Amino acid sequence: MQIIIISGMSGAGKSYALQTLEDNGYYCIDNLPAQLIEALLQTPQIASLKRLAIGIDIRGGKENLRDIPQILNRIRLVHPDTKLIYLYANHEIILKRYHESRRQHPLAHEEQKLREAIKLEKALLEELAAQADWRIDTSQSSIYELGALLRLRLTGQAHSSFSLLFQSFGFKHQTPSDSDFIFDVRCLPNPYWIPELRTLTGRDAAIITWLEQHERVHLMQQHIQQFLSFWLEDLDHCQRSYVTVSIGCTGGRHRSVYIAEQLYRHFHQQLGENVAIRHREIPANP
Repeated sequence: MQIIIISGMSGAGKSYALQTLEDNGYYCIDNLPAQLIEALLQTPQIASLKRLAIGIDIRGGKENLRDIPQILNRIRLVHPDTKLIYLYANHEIILKRYHESRRQHPLAHEEQKLREAIKLEKALLEELAAQADWRIDTSQSSIYELGALLRLRLTGQAHSSFSLLFQSFGFKHQTPSDSDFIFDVRCLPNPYWIPELRTLTGRDAAIITWLEQHERVHLMQQHIQQFLSFWLEDLDHCQRSYVTVSIGCTGGRHRSVYIAEQLYRHFHQQLGENVAIRHREIPANP
């Protein structure tokens, strides 16, 4: 049985993550007290399932979190194909989401101020976060991007133990914290300073043509490509299921987008559907 445990901060997207898993063939149970998971797995109805997803978080109470790491270790002894996915976002983003949704934080009854409730929850979840197989920062992600990322990671497991995500970003909008490798391409010629190119992105033909006129752009792509080709095989052998490669430029719309696209095309030829791409600073279409 493949077991996915979804946890993380309130407001980080756990409910949507479970909906995505349910749409992809997982039997989902939300807000289950951790102390009941082992008993649940022994019931005939659950034991016969091929895919199970369980949501656990602070709603079960602070005392519910204390035993989760030990419970998870015992579950993995019986079900090795168990993954813990931890979703989080930065403090201000969580605060904004709660103000927009007008929902009450699970710890609001203990901490009257929302800021303090968010801070307390993060502290209580630190041990669980450290045990996660995959940490996802949803600060800059839409629900559509989160769904696409989960589908890549989880459906990819059915075909290969290894999946790869390339994402472009802008350093001025904060460095992504969920990266395995970060490459800085701000040293490359910048089309932003060409007035007629400024409003375009690295996916547009005019930007591509302009960048490909510069030898340093080709060298940067080749060097990153060679580095990844060498080390990804070792990571695969070490049973690393997920690798995120982030490419950053100043604004995250031109150089980083172009380099990420080129790397994606190259590795997609080798790994097929287990390779995905995301442009953080370019709005995704729903």
